[in-house]
Amino acid sequence: MAEGVFCETLEKPHEEDTVNPVRDKETASPYFQADSDVELKEEWAEEECDTVKQVLFQNEHDEDDASSDYGSHERLGTALQRLVPDGNIPFPDIFQTNQLLFYERFKAYQDYMLGDCKASEVKDFTAEYLEKVLEPSGWRAIWRTEIFNVLVEIVDMDCTILKAVVRLVIPFLCEMKSCELNEESMNDLLEAKEHKVPLQELYVVFDESGEFDQTALAIEHLRFFYKHIWRIWDEEDEDDDFDYFVRCVEPRLRLYYDILEDRVPSGLVAEYYTLLSQCKEKYEEFMSLRNSMPTSDSESELDNISMVEGLKMYETMEGLKRKLKIIENPLLRYVLGYQVNSGLQTTVSKGPRPAKDKVVHIVSKSMTVCQLQCLMREKLYPDFSGEEFELQFHSDPLAAVNACYEGDVVIICPGHYIVNGSFSIPDSVELEGYGLTDDVVIEKKGKGETFLDCTGDNVKISNLKFLQHDAVEGILCIRQGKTTMENCVLQCETTGVIVRSSAELFMNICDLYGAKGAGVEIYPGSTCSLIGTGIHHCKDGIVIKDFTDELYSMARITMKNNVIHNNEGYGVVLVKPASLIQIKKPKNIDLEGKNVEDDCEAKATSNMEDPCELPALGNCVTDNEQFMEPDPIESNNIIKNELISTSAKKKQLQRKSLMELGIKEINDNLVTEELFISIQGNLFKLNGKGSFGTFFY
Repeated sequence: MAEGVFCETLEKPHEEDTVNPVRDKETASPYFQADSDVELKEEWAEEECDTVKQVLFQNEHDEDDASSDYGSHERLGTALQRLVPDGNIPFPDIFQTNQLLFYERFKAYQDYMLGDCKASEVKDFTAEYLEKVLEPSGWRAIWRTEIFNVLVEIVDMDCTILKAVVRLVIPFLCEMKSCELNEESMNDLLEAKEHKVPLQELYVVFDESGEFDQTALAIEHLRFFYKHIWRIWDEEDEDDDFDYFVRCVEPRLRLYYDILEDRVPSGLVAEYYTLLSQCKEKYEEFMSLRNSMPTSDSESELDNISMVEGLKMYETMEGLKRKLKIIENPLLRYVLGYQVNSGLQTTVSKGPRPAKDKVVHIVSKSMTVCQLQCLMREKLYPDFSGEEFELQFHSDPLAAVNACYEGDVVIICPGHYIVNGSFSIPDSVELEGYGLTDDVVIEKKGKGETFLDCTGDNVKISNLKFLQHDAVEGILCIRQGKTTMENCVLQCETTGVIVRSSAELFMNICDLYGAKGAGVEIYPGSTCSLIGTGIHHCKDGIVIKDFTDELYSMARITMKNNVIHNNEGYGVVLVKPASLIQIKKPKNIDLEGKNVEDDCEAKATSNMEDPCELPALGNCVTDNEQFMEPDPIESNNIIKNELISTSAKKKQLQRKSLMELGIKEINDNLVTEELFISIQGNLFKLNGKGSFGTFFY
């Protein structure tokens, strides 16, 4: 009755809009016509009622979907792909869940599985999550172990211990790896386990309906967590009061994907997994010793010895855990990586060849007779015709460099070579491109460590073009020894060239561009000579670093006739501690023995009152408040005077430190090193913030 009243209040349809073939018939009965009109009105009213209901309850349905944490595909992933299992046994296809993206795992752990729980609450939160998401029964999975794979059916769940109750599927499907098991023995094994198997060992059989998508995803998140995130010592961590996700899960998850995408140097990755293995082994030894010790207050000599051993194990384990946390921390990871890589060379120098002869390595993908004749006539006969030289041929420049001993020469013929690793040069060798620079191209494929890593006493590289993509570290790093580059092109991706302390770089007539950091980074205590080189389209052209450590003097720098242009920041940046501002600069420190003009000093110090914005590490001053490019001669003088001033202040710090140690009569040889700074003829153009800036930290 209520429905009839509601329908009568609706607007009646127009007669011209109603199609009724019976109405037009002359023989139609008036009673039949009335009945047909009533039926049409009722049908139309029912349709309108359905439409109104859909509108009225649409928002309610949307709110229900939005409030559901576990039924929405948007939150835990969409429909999954199928994966065909390996092996000869015809197992059914399974869900492919091992290719989830970072944000999918991140969201699952943060929003659903762990939330803001502590390390001691991880198991409880995980069990609660699984109880809400997993289908309790009615699905099949492949139970995978190191010994066998077998198809099972899930009949119940015990999420508190992260296990499922299973039974074998008929017909029996099993793949043995190291032993023979039949259906009867497998049933015996299940009975011994009370038919309970770990959820991490189950791989859900594919189902097109999507009913078990969330079950497959939940088990994948559980499996990944206990394989890559959880550590057996986390539950006993002293920082248990803090959010476990923020403290451990997020940094470890980011590290996993950074390693997966080759964003972490391979040396640091190897170091991390070695530390992880050592820490796990030490923890197991410590727990075994602790469990074997009596609970009574015994003071026997054996107990005391065990106590001392336990303390030593604990200290060792804590040291390993600290190192792991540093690598897992995304902010400290690369600092540690640079410290590791800035030490001694990782590749051991081979020294001279045992037979005391020298080898010329010829690199070419293919070569015609005419090309070989030209190579012999123009290069081999004039320079390597002696009896001590031997020829070896390679198709890969990386293989040729790895085969070098002290004094070998690598000649690379024209071609585009793609290498999958990094050049590590621990010996004094020479790499030379035969032909024009743009015709001899070496491109690094894949991400990872530095493209060129030089530690040899005297390395020479010439006539080559290096291309770097998706890099983690710079294109060239001179860690120690002397490296000379001539007529080379360096297309960078991150930092360009790094000159470490005590290393020497001589770069002549080269072209460097594309660095997202500095084109050239010069560390204190190094020697860097740049002559006739172009540095452009980088974040900053050249960064000269000065640290508070008084053991390192300012770098010995030569910059002549370089063109530094179109960089986003400065042409040259001097990075130095803010403590040097308070030290008055001494006089008589010019290169030619003359006093530096006081107005130059006043000009430099006055610029310090106008800091410009840089990352939150310190303040920076520039040589021009409007970032206008000054006269080239003036720019060279500003850079030279500032470097000289900084070197003099460093010497004052050294002298002050010696006096604090009680050395009153200071020999100038203790604090004076040859000051060699030559900056002239350089051209600075179109740099975003000016030709020169000073950054204080």
